[in-house]
Amino acid sequence: MKKGIHPEYNPASISCSCGNVIETRTTVGDLSVEICAVCHPFYTGKQRLVDTAGRVERFKRKYAQKSTD
Repeated sequence: MKKGIHPEYNPASISCSCGNVIETRTTVGDLSVEICAVCHPFYTGKQRLVDTAGRVERFKRKYAQKSTD
């Protein structure tokens, strides 16, 4: 490999909003995520509404049945 053209590949930690921390290596540094494999509904088997910034309410308002009076 040529020297000086590749970015630094340093240890980093990825932290989830549920409190889970994953240690890995990356070129961008520490990351923060909202959902991970520990708390994701697909992996946990529990139904959980993942609503970020009111998207569900915005969707319901947009596609709500309008009353025809």
